[in-house]
Amino acid sequence: MTSTDTTTAGKETSKPTPQMEGTTKEFYDFCQKKELRFQCCSNCKQWRHVPRLMCAECGSWEWQWLRSSGRGKVFTWTVVERPMHPDFVEDVPYAPVVIELEEGVRMVSWLSNCDPHEITRGMPVEVEFDAVSEQLTLPKFKRRNNPL
Repeated sequence: MTSTDTTTAGKETSKPTPQMEGTTKEFYDFCQKKELRFQCCSNCKQWRHVPRLMCAECGSWEWQWLRSSGRGKVFTWTVVERPMHPDFVEDVPYAPVVIELEEGVRMVSWLSNCDPHEITRGMPVEVEFDAVSEQLTLPKFKRRNNPL
């Protein structure tokens, strides 16, 4: 992660951002297009995140980017009352969440339309995209009203 000045809703910030190189850049390039895609092994069909060149399941170097449904559920979370990074002070309380997508991939993200103290395990969510700068769009999640 690097710390880069970005603009969110007209406000300058220097929150940590991913290093945009290699397969990480490919992942965020898809997010820029409002597509949530994950790598899927061409050999064993295992979906994976974070992006990497080799499948941890079978050792294959063959993979492709497949589009996710963007739907999942809250797997776990924590409520942050005292941030470890000074650029998150104005966001407290907030809740980093681990989302388990329908494809089986788990990722750390942010739940945008829910008070952190109202989050529940298994809460149905869907992806939404937050353009935090011209160069970076982050996949975040919102509570799904219709869990079907």
